[in-house]
Amino acid sequence: MFPGFSNERIAAGELTINVCHGGDGPPLLLLHGYPQTHVTWHRIAPTLAKRFTVICPDLRGYGDSDKPPGGDDHSAYSKRTMALDQVEVMRYLGFERFAVAGHDRGARVALRLALDHPDAVSHLAVLDIVPTKTIYETIDQQQATTVWRYFFLIQPQDLPERLIAGDPPGYLHWTLNEWCGTPGALDEQAVAEYERCFDRATIHASCEDYRAGATIDLTHDRADASRKLACPTLALWSKPGIGGAYDVTGIWRERAPHFTGRALDCGHFLAEERPQETAGALRSFLST
Repeated sequence: MFPGFSNERIAAGELTINVCHGGDGPPLLLLHGYPQTHVTWHRIAPTLAKRFTVICPDLRGYGDSDKPPGGDDHSAYSKRTMALDQVEVMRYLGFERFAVAGHDRGARVALRLALDHPDAVSHLAVLDIVPTKTIYETIDQQQATTVWRYFFLIQPQDLPERLIAGDPPGYLHWTLNEWCGTPGALDEQAVAEYERCFDRATIHASCEDYRAGATIDLTHDRADASRKLACPTLALWSKPGIGGAYDVTGIWRERAPHFTGRALDCGHFLAEERPQETAGALRSFLST
């Protein structure tokens, strides 16, 4: 699925991160979301690799990366911790400064990376998110119904883990189908890879990812609410999805003085549903 790319397991502190990388040119880090792996980039990474060195890791807790226990404060899955993993991965590969694009949970890691390590991030692209603080502080009944995982997955261990473990493939496929707005867009080989990796350890880790989002990440986000992003920032989002619930342009323009962005007419999985548009937008943005 990634012709010409190599897979490597890279030490990041006490963990090992699974990384798929290839291409040549300026470094571009691509971070996936829930409940997927780096394979979510399979339709655009080979195209981007013609102009960039593309690095696609599995976030800690996902795919073939290590999956540590969460701990009482969920700090093992804070976006600050997950961002530091990626700084160490990029340093190992020889890159002290790089562009980063993230989707879903990966976009939250990318945002934290840009805030905590501004000297390392040349460009930031966030795909189909608004900040965590916005999610939890502006929720209404309609939005809560749409983003119910933000409240289900954060329940105490191991309630959601047990419920999902009753039928992991069924839950995974239902989630993918619910969020995909383009029938047939998800490649069967990619879905099979997501299913392979969606084991008990990943189910627990992904719940911890969301628990961190509602606790320690929210604390960090509130503390940084007035901070502006120093780097050029691109936002792409689903027009009928979060575009129908939030003023996405206004939200990101308030945080990013150097902002560009637009909606795509698709569901949540932009890179898989609209690969040409997503890759084109990233190429154009990264050329500035």
